[in-house]
Amino acid sequence: MRLAVVADIHGNLPALQAVIADIKQREVDGVVNLGDCVSGPLWPRETCELLMKLDWPTVRGNHDRWVTDWPPEKHYPGDAHAFSELIPQHLDWLRRHPSTLDLGKGVFACHGQPIDDNAYLLESIENGRLVLARSEEVERRLGAVTANIILCGHSHIARTIVVNQTTFINPGSVGQPAYEDPSPPAHVSETGSPAARYAVVELTSDSTDIEFRSVPYDHATAVQRALDRGSPTWAHFLRTGYARPA
Repeated sequence: MRLAVVADIHGNLPALQAVIADIKQREVDGVVNLGDCVSGPLWPRETCELLMKLDWPTVRGNHDRWVTDWPPEKHYPGDAHAFSELIPQHLDWLRRHPSTLDLGKGVFACHGQPIDDNAYLLESIENGRLVLARSEEVERRLGAVTANIILCGHSHIARTIVVNQTTFINPGSVGQPAYEDPSPPAHVSETGSPAARYAVVELTSDSTDIEFRSVPYDHATAVQRALDRGSPTWAHFLRTGYARPA
């Protein structure tokens, strides 16, 4: 099985389109989406409509849940923007996705942790930044889930680790290369590049081959979109792949 893994699109339509074009060159058997599809000041409606047509197996991310289930007065700005542009059909599509997926062949998919879509699986927060979590902590967070391959997103950081013969893979973010989370403890996620990211995972009877893809796209268009929508912070993330200077 040769599987493309995408996550954290966050309404970035040109980044998604570039990733789709790259996937078509990789001869994959399927694509799985690990969630956080539309939240942000970019193209939530257009991104949702494209994903609905593609009909990939999709895990519901924390921002997908907040957009659909939280009352509008409690929305964060990116979720509020998405909610304002989506129609009931889009919200129903986001709402119906499961929090986890068993993809068969020993592959399990979630957004954050299996029982918490708003918690990191592979990272811990230290001094305001995301760092690789200790192996015993990753194992604890996995809980009762058993699988050969665990696919997760949420941190926007592409990485793979192996803990007790289980391979964990985060494909990185298609559409948001950096962010700032003010929730205690406040922290940032940075990739240092505006590129769109995803992964290709090839499974055979005796091996797992992982290719992390970094795809250039017209990020200047996304930057301008964020500025036009009144979000210079997002524009900085999209332009640089870094959080704002302290």
